[in-house]
Amino acid sequence: MFWRCLTISNKELQINEEIRDREVRVIGPDGAQMGVMSSQKAMELAFAQNLDLVKIAPQAVPPVCKIIDYGKFRFEQAKREKEARKNQRVVNIKEVRLSLNIDTHDFETKAGHAMRFLKEGNKVKVSIRFRGREMGHPEQGYEVMKRFAAALADVANVEKPAKLEGRNMLMFLASKPAKS
Repeated sequence: MFWRCLTISNKELQINEEIRDREVRVIGPDGAQMGVMSSQKAMELAFAQNLDLVKIAPQAVPPVCKIIDYGKFRFEQAKREKEARKNQRVVNIKEVRLSLNIDTHDFETKAGHAMRFLKEGNKVKVSIRFRGREMGHPEQGYEVMKRFAAALADVANVEKPAKLEGRNMLMFLASKPAKS
């Protein structure tokens, strides 16, 4: 029985005898085009140089094959992928919750937390939840948000300005790019 829901990974390339195409476009080990020829002849050329014939573009017409050392190719490819993963940086969003009637020291503490998050390279979501009659005074919320953005102005840019969504007011901050 065939499992049609499973997708076959195209990560593995076809090499040497696995190439079943009648004709292929061949690229030499130096990167020069060698033209279109039968896959059998291309394989003979590769074996004469103690190298492998690797199908690098199976969707092309005719498919493109390259004469290379497959072991070395796989090693370099793995090295490039590892380097790419190492250079990748995941940006997290950290949340700082404020209240409408926040005290000065609490405000400074929350600003310190936000500053630490920004220096770590994370984005900061600043939120204020309006309770009960506080909904009648959204301008106070905008004022607190403006004060918070001003307190972090030297390390952060406002990515998304304060906006009232239901009972919550949200603002997003991102760290300023490093000066070169």
